[in-house]
Amino acid sequence: MRVGIALIGLALSVGVAGAENWPQWRGPEATGISHETGLPARWSETQNIDWKIDMPAVSGSTPIIWGDVIFLNVGQEEEIFLWALRKSSGETLWQRRLGDRNRVTRKQNMSTPSPVTDGERVWVLTGTGVLGAFDFDGAELWRQDIQDLFGRFGINHGYASSPLLYDGSVIVQVLHGMKTDDPSYVVSFEAETGGLDWRVERPTDARMEAPDSYTTPAVVETARGPQIVISGGNYVTGHDPATGREVWRGGGLNPKDNPMYRVVASPVIIGELAVVPTRVDPMIVYRAGGEGDVTDTHAVWKLDRGPDVPTPATDGETLYVLRDRGTLAAYDVATGETIYAEQRVAPGTYSASPLLADGKIYVTNEEGVTTVVKAGPEFLVLAQNELDGYTLSSIAVSEGKLYFRTDRHLYAIGGAE
Repeated sequence: MRVGIALIGLALSVGVAGAENWPQWRGPEATGISHETGLPARWSETQNIDWKIDMPAVSGSTPIIWGDVIFLNVGQEEEIFLWALRKSSGETLWQRRLGDRNRVTRKQNMSTPSPVTDGERVWVLTGTGVLGAFDFDGAELWRQDIQDLFGRFGINHGYASSPLLYDGSVIVQVLHGMKTDDPSYVVSFEAETGGLDWRVERPTDARMEAPDSYTTPAVVETARGPQIVISGGNYVTGHDPATGREVWRGGGLNPKDNPMYRVVASPVIIGELAVVPTRVDPMIVYRAGGEGDVTDTHAVWKLDRGPDVPTPATDGETLYVLRDRGTLAAYDVATGETIYAEQRVAPGTYSASPLLADGKIYVTNEEGVTTVVKAGPEFLVLAQNELDGYTLSSIAVSEGKLYFRTDRHLYAIGGAE
């Protein structure tokens, strides 16, 4: 099966009985949106919890869902595992050890990258560079060690990018420089066998920590054909998915040449537009499909107060931007016009990315407090909900329920109010 998850979106995301799947980090369209309805707005430890199971530690990995199976990257003491759970009950189906060398680095550990699935197989990447494929019964199909192949990662706070599944390939970016002199690169593996498709270096003049990127690759459709979008190291680049060749490059992501300008929030694709966050200032929207240096020709609009860690969410018309100090703003995708300026949500630090679903925006701080805001041109808080535990993971959606991960539990939220 050759698939392009980021492009065929909803057609791929609909499974048994019309339930929407959540096949990758940021959902079926990689934009943080779910098209399901009837989702809960209120919950607590004693209200509207369908089930919960214990989790051993914090992780930035988002639950990935297909049919009645949830996949999770899990760090437990010094080991890293892929878990498969039954969605309807939380029952453990199987656990597979991915390796050791798990460690905590600042907020995260080595289980932060989220898996990706096509409904038949699941591909998983660890912060230690182990990339593997399993079937839904837990049989290992292949495994590669990216650090063994190409050298040690040199990113300051630990590798955290999720893999991209596209057109029969698994594409991984390694953008680093703080702790290495080795070049950054993008690499593609054959999804079925694990064989190497291609590897291309991605040059940068960024210095010190600025080459480091924790972002996840995205796919954009252009008049020239599909392209892989990579952001970080002071630039956004578009690559030919068949060869990895860099087709275009946009600058301006680090206008003051700040040596500590690492990038965390990932690019978001809306039609031919690539929304490219940096370390707050600026966030630039580029029109993909150019050739060579497109800095002066394809920048559509920019914002001087974008997100730092949370990746924006969009329905294709409105872009919702959550900043990690707890403000939410809305912008017109086409023009950058402000629909509403930054509005305060629950106090705290925000690392999880916002979810847009069922006419609501869900934003969660690190202390497990989720503010539910009405989607649309008017900012209106509908509810605030609190669960126990520290969280970095973004909410996933499937079959009328929210799946919420903390360092203590994984929750299935939904049912009777």
